[in-house]
Amino acid sequence: MDENKRFLREAIELAYANAERGGRPFGAVVVKNGKVIATGVNGVLSTNDPTAHAELTAIRSASQELGSANLEGCSVFASGHPCPMCMAAMRLAGIGEVTYAYSNDDGALFGLSTAAVYADLAKPFSEQSMKIRYVPVRLDSRPDLYADWSRKQAAQA
Repeated sequence: MDENKRFLREAIELAYANAERGGRPFGAVVVKNGKVIATGVNGVLSTNDPTAHAELTAIRSASQELGSANLEGCSVFASGHPCPMCMAAMRLAGIGEVTYAYSNDDGALFGLSTAAVYADLAKPFSEQSMKIRYVPVRLDSRPDLYADWSRKQAAQA
């Protein structure tokens, strides 16, 4: 059996098990060098945490397992099309590849598509449904936040 399909089947089985426990039907597997490093399921309903998506819970577990926030060399296999938040988290973690089994089109009929979020995020800030604004506040009594952090990082190196 194709290794990609094997990992996708594992993610789908996790999704079925989560749904059977009353959760949303999403599962994810993080793989490095052909080995499963971590798994995750959607915990939004059980935790009341809107960020507890399967991919994020798997990424958090993988980071703990590997002792690093850098997941370069890892791949994610997800039961469903990852949302923009999960895609961004995977990019920030250095994950180079994501494979999913169910598309946004597959999930749309069941309220499980994030296509509208993707479309909204593709618009300029001024046209998005969420109000977004930049207000450059600085604290006069403190050094510049980013410069101060950078200086401290350099001193630790």
